[in-house]
Amino acid sequence: MVAGQKGAAAQTPAAASGELSLSQAMGQAMEHNPSLRAVRLGRAVSAAEIGIARERPNPEFNFEAERETPHYAFGVLLPLELGGKRGRRTDVAQAGADATAAEIARAEIELRVEVRRAFYEAVAAEQRLTLSRELADLSQRARDAAQARLDAGDAPRLELLQSELELARAQNELATHDAERVVARVELNALLGLPPTAATVVRGELGEGAVPEPAAAVTRALDASLDLAVLDRRIREAQAKVALARALQVPDLSLTGSLTQDAPGEFNTGYRAGFSLAVPIFTTHRAGVTREESAVAQARAEREAAAVQTTAAVTAAVARAQALRQQMDRETRDILPRAQQVETMAEDSYRAGQTGLVVLLQTLQTTRDTRLQALDTALSYQKALADLERAIGAPLP
Repeated sequence: MVAGQKGAAAQTPAAASGELSLSQAMGQAMEHNPSLRAVRLGRAVSAAEIGIARERPNPEFNFEAERETPHYAFGVLLPLELGGKRGRRTDVAQAGADATAAEIARAEIELRVEVRRAFYEAVAAEQRLTLSRELADLSQRARDAAQARLDAGDAPRLELLQSELELARAQNELATHDAERVVARVELNALLGLPPTAATVVRGELGEGAVPEPAAAVTRALDASLDLAVLDRRIREAQAKVALARALQVPDLSLTGSLTQDAPGEFNTGYRAGFSLAVPIFTTHRAGVTREESAVAQARAEREAAAVQTTAAVTAAVARAQALRQQMDRETRDILPRAQQVETMAEDSYRAGQTGLVVLLQTLQTTRDTRLQALDTALSYQKALADLERAIGAPLP
């Protein structure tokens, strides 16, 4: 019942307006996506790691009772860390926390990409269903026209059977696209943290969104990419580990003190004081320093390689998005209006008895494929923008 209450609360943005825009979907996902909430719990882990790193060694208290004199001793041992080990440990933990924060930000970008793709999948599914309804209505009109011509003796029964076959195919395709719309909505609901059955209605156009210039996109990626930011934080963490490894080369000091009692004939109360210091003969931690320095060099090399890969990926993603944008504009401006005109003329010609049913059905098939192709191109454009956002590693402007 609690989960149901949360789900109902999560639907507030969509329920308020009845429709969900892309920006609303992004906000909904950032607040309610369960996977992202799990990733964000890493902040508490990082904070605990910092607290652990700041802890100091505990003092030790001991008591001795012996037959020899003095019979009793009360002692304390106080370990002292030298070489700034505590500060270095804290630096490592803080660097780890910064890296975790960058990982969370990167997870948010990945979620944005997934939401964008799922959102426009849902938009395309709605438009595909609308197109199927129009084609089913057109097939119904073609069937009615074939019936009218058959009744008038102007067409054979074969044309009626062909038109009924085409109508059945259109209705079957309509049912398929209706199911695909449900699937797209369920997948979007999962990303938004909504119940699968939530009646989410999306509002958007497949042609929205602009493609940045290649140079600007590359510059933004190198400046703001969270993938590169994660590597930068990892480099700083590795550098902090180098400093800690060097601090570990300094031996720690332990101070000891004891209060002795009951030594008949000598004294009643006495004391002992001393210290101990490890001599770095066998364990020098030299190998640890070498390991951490090697890790720094490796992290820097990975960062340089990632910058090269990011530049290539962004350039390629921009080129693909630009090509799809141009194709989509041509289809919207030149092809779809002509397809609509041909479709209307073919239907009118058949009703007037100027052409046969085969021509009409071929025209309907061609225009259907043309409109679906335009729809697929527009959806591919939105997916290309999502890929570009992932390559940049930061939100698109």
